[in-house]
Amino acid sequence: MTFESLVRSERFVAELLARTVGQLDLPRPRGVRRRDCHGSVATTAEEVAKAHLKANFAGEATMLTALAVPYLHLEDVAGATPIHPDFAIVCPRQDGGKAIGSWLIMGDAKDYERVRSRIDDGRMLKGFLQVALGAESAAAWSKLPGGMRVHRYGALAVPRNAFLQPEAVVELLDDHRVEVRTRAHERLATKAELGESSPAEDELAAYVEHLAATFNPRSCVTCSLFAYCRDELRASADPLALLTEIGIDPLIRTAVAGLVSGSGELGRAPQSTVAQVIATVGGLPQWSGRLRVDPCGLPGTINLVLVKSDAAALGVHGLAVQRVGPAGPTAWVRRVFPDPQSPLTRRAMMRMLGAAIRETQEAGLGPVHLVVPDRPTADLLATAADSLAGVELSRLRWQRDLDCGRPALTFDGEPATLPDPLHADERLAVSFLLEEDRARAMSLRTPIHDVRAVLASHVTPGGPAVDAGRLDYLVTWAETTEPLDHREVSDAIAERTETPGARLSNSASDVIHRARRENNTATYDALVQQALDYRIEVLERALAVLEKLELSRLRDVHRVLEGDAQAVWCRRLALQASDLVRFSRTYRTWRNAHVEMLDADRKCFDQLTCLADASVAHDKASDAGVRELALATVMDINPIRLDVQSRRLVDGSRVVALHINGRSLVEQPNTTIKIQATSFKLGQMPIATLTRVDDVEGLLWDPKVVPSLAVGDVLVLADTTWFGKPFQSGHEIAVKRPSLDNQAAPKTTCSLPAYSADPEGHKWCCRPHTVAEAEWSDTLAQRRARGELNPETWPPLVDEERFDVGPVDERPDVSPAPALNGLTLDDLD
Repeated sequence: MTFESLVRSERFVAELLARTVGQLDLPRPRGVRRRDCHGSVATTAEEVAKAHLKANFAGEATMLTALAVPYLHLEDVAGATPIHPDFAIVCPRQDGGKAIGSWLIMGDAKDYERVRSRIDDGRMLKGFLQVALGAESAAAWSKLPGGMRVHRYGALAVPRNAFLQPEAVVELLDDHRVEVRTRAHERLATKAELGESSPAEDELAAYVEHLAATFNPRSCVTCSLFAYCRDELRASADPLALLTEIGIDPLIRTAVAGLVSGSGELGRAPQSTVAQVIATVGGLPQWSGRLRVDPCGLPGTINLVLVKSDAAALGVHGLAVQRVGPAGPTAWVRRVFPDPQSPLTRRAMMRMLGAAIRETQEAGLGPVHLVVPDRPTADLLATAADSLAGVELSRLRWQRDLDCGRPALTFDGEPATLPDPLHADERLAVSFLLEEDRARAMSLRTPIHDVRAVLASHVTPGGPAVDAGRLDYLVTWAETTEPLDHREVSDAIAERTETPGARLSNSASDVIHRARRENNTATYDALVQQALDYRIEVLERALAVLEKLELSRLRDVHRVLEGDAQAVWCRRLALQASDLVRFSRTYRTWRNAHVEMLDADRKCFDQLTCLADASVAHDKASDAGVRELALATVMDINPIRLDVQSRRLVDGSRVVALHINGRSLVEQPNTTIKIQATSFKLGQMPIATLTRVDDVEGLLWDPKVVPSLAVGDVLVLADTTWFGKPFQSGHEIAVKRPSLDNQAAPKTTCSLPAYSADPEGHKWCCRPHTVAEAEWSDTLAQRRARGELNPETWPPLVDEERFDVGPVDERPDVSPAPALNGLTLDDLD
C-alpha cells in the first residue's frame, strides 16, 4: 500500500509518465496531468474520455490512477467485479506529426523486495500478466473513446531503490495478452457449464465437487474459499481425499493411493512424495538417510536472525548475530533499531556482521559461512548490501568531482550530498554479501546457508509440502518421537503469533508498528526482543537436530570448493577491486565467459549429489530423460548378473555402482577419497563393463572391487564416461573440480602496486574501484559538458545503475492508511 501510494504521488507522476512515454519512442507531450478515478467504472469512463480530448487537442499526457475497468467480456453482466489497474497513461497518438487520436498504456505497481538487484522472473511475469489483463479488458470496453488505441506495450512500476521510489519497466504485451485472453475464455466456459442463473449454493457445491482436480494447498491459500475447501477434504470419508489435501500431484496420486487406502501397493513415484505420504499417514518424519555435507554449527560459521519491517523493502526492526568459534557458539549479540528504514540502520547491520566476519577470519577457521533461518533473510541482507555498495560507488564518483573542482551531481543533474565512506567492517560485510549474490548463479557456492533448506534435505514431514516452508513446522516434525497429527501441527503453527524467519506475522507486525508509531520505546524494544528470542530458539533447535545426524565423507570436499572461491573474494576485498559489484551489474563479456564455468559447476554439483544422496540418485535413475544413471536389480551373484532398466546402459557400457539398496558406497570406509588440484578421486569403487551372453538373461558385471550383494538388491549405476576418462587401476573415478574465476578477479600474482605499474595489463583483474569510478566520473562530466546528460532531453535518460542518492532524505512520507477488511491477497493483487 505504501508503494502504490508513491506511484500515485504527485512527486513521481511526471517521472513515471515521461520515462514510460519516452521508452516507447512516442512524441513528447506538451504537459502532464494526473486524475484519480476513485475505483469507479463510471468515473474511469469519464476521465478516460477527458484524457483522450486533452491528448488529441492539447497534446497533454494524463496519468490515471485507481481505475476500474469491466472484466474482459463481462461488461454487460450485472454485479461482475471489475479489475482495478493501479495506473494507466493516456498520451497523444500522431502520424507524421499530426494528431490522430490517443494511446492508452496500461500499468500496474509491484512492490518487489529484491529492488534493483535480482527480481525473480516469475514474479515479474505475474505483474505483466496483470497489466495484460488490464490492456485486454480495456481494448474490449465499449466506453473507450473513438480514436483511442490500447498500446501493445505495458508498464510495470517497481521500486528502484530501498526507499521504494518507483521506476517504470516497459515490456511488449502480445504474448501476455494471448495468455490472459485464453484464461478468460476458459473461465467464461466454466461459468457457462455451472450455469449463470443457478443459486450460489448450487454453484458452490458444483465447485467443491471438483476439489480433487483443483485444490492445491500452495496456490489456493490466498482464496477466500481455502478454509472451506480444506475442511471439506478433511471431513471426507474417502481416504484418497488425504492426497488432495496435502497437495500430491494428480498424476502421481494413483501411484501412492495404496499407502492411504491400506492396500500397500506402490507404483512409480518420486521417493520424496512417497516419504511425504508415509509421514502423513504414520505421523512420524521420514529421514532420507543422507549424511551431512553442510557446515552448520562448525567453527567458522556465523548464525544470524533478523526481524523485518513490513513498512519498507529493507526495513529491519532488530538483528542478532552469533559466532561459532573453536570452543563452540559465543553469546548472541543483539540490537534493536528504532528507525527500521534509516540508512544508518543498514550500516549498523553491516557493522555487526562485518565485525563477526573479521573475527572469524582472524581466528583462521577456514571459509566463512553465514547461517540463516530462511531465504528471505538472505535476500534482505544481499539487497541491503547492494544498496550500500551503490551509495559507496556514487561517493567515489562524487569525491572525484570535488577533487577536480566540479560540482557533485546525481545522474539527473541534482546537487548530491556526499555520504560518509563505509567503515572497514561495513565494507567487509557488504563485500561478503555481494559475493553471495554472485554465488547464487553457482550450485556449489554456499556462503550463506538456509537452515530450513538444509534440514529439509534430510527429513520429510507429513502434511502439505508447503507447510514445510516454515522452519518451526519442520523442526517440530524432526524432533518428535511420537506420532503426530499433521492437521493439528499445521493449525497450531499457523496460529502462532511469532514466525521463524525474517517476516513478521500480520498481528505481530501491527503491534510492533503501533508501538513505534506511538513512540512507546519500552514496548517496542520488548516486542522486537521477543521476536528475536523466538527466531533464535527455532534456529538453535534446528541446529541441535542437525548435530545428531552423521557427517558425510564429502563434507570436506564442499568446504574445499567454497574455500577456494573465498580465496578469490579475499583478493578482491584486499585490493578493493570488483568487490562492490553484484552479479547482475558485472561485464557482459564476463558473464558470457562464465557459461562454461556454470556448466562445470552444475555437473560437479550433480555428481557429488548423486554420490551422496541415494534418494536423489534413485529419482534421477528412474527418469527416462537422464542418460547417465540407471537402476539395476541383482539377478544372480555368481557370476554377478544384473537386470538393467535402461536403453542407454547396455552391452559394452562401462558402469560404476553408486548405491546399493539406498546405501551410498562413497560413504563406506573402504572407499578412498583423494582431494587433488583438478579433481576429487574416488577409489575402491565397483566398476566393470556390462556384457551380454547368448541365451543368458540380463547382463554380466564383473567389477575388480566386488561389493557385498544378494539376489534382489537394487543398484544405482552410473556411466563412467560421465566422470571422464577411465583410470588404468580399474576401480577409480574422478569428479572434476570446476575452475575458479580468472576473467574479472585478482589473480595470485596481483598486488597493490601491480595496477599502478601496469594499468593496461591489470585492467580487468585488479583495477581498484577508486580508479574505475574516477574514470567513469570524468566520462560523465564530459558527456554532461556536451549536453548528452541534459535532464530536459527527450526521450528521458534512464539510469541503469540507479545508485545515486538525492540531496534530501528520500524516505517516503506516507500517512498510515486503515486496513482493508474483507479482501483477500488475490483481491489486493
